[in-house]
Amino acid sequence: MDLNAEVHQAFEVIKNGGIILYPTDTVWGIGCDATNADAVAKIYKLKQREETKSMICLMNGERMMYNVFKEIPEVAWQIIDLSEKPTTLILDNPRNVAANIIASDQTLGVRLVKEPFCYKLMERMKKPLVSTSANISGEPTPNSFKEISPEILSGVDYVVNLHREKVGGKPSTIIKLTNDSQVTIIRK
Repeated sequence: MDLNAEVHQAFEVIKNGGIILYPTDTVWGIGCDATNADAVAKIYKLKQREETKSMICLMNGERMMYNVFKEIPEVAWQIIDLSEKPTTLILDNPRNVAANIIASDQTLGVRLVKEPFCYKLMERMKKPLVSTSANISGEPTPNSFKEISPEILSGVDYVVNLHREKVGGKPSTIIKLTNDSQVTIIRK
């Protein structure tokens, strides 16, 4: 399969409210349209994860970021520009996304990605993409495609056929930034 064909297949599934298993810039992820609350609920159910534990969204650029956040602290752009590895930022007061991915403190974790599959898929969707590790809640994050459990593989609507041989992805750094400029490192 080529990249464009996989983007097309994944887009069709997502457009119809489905969930996908796909390679991200870090680890294999489960994803859906971040504006579709029913699709988000399917992911929580598949992962056996409480809805109080929010998931992150991938975005493909500044325009998408400003569609979801009215205010973005200047330090966020500095962190994005200076980060040498994938970094997730937790920002205040998201909008235009499904309510069930917003944390109880009215924050949302986001990561800008350049990884070609994710980037092109979001370009086609014109919406953010939910991204959560491909594991049942509480189990270890799989380091490669072959470590993904059968429950996850059979529980998604589509498995992207790219980068299945890739091993050793690491979860992103997570930094929480508040609109009043408080910075907290959650995971290095």
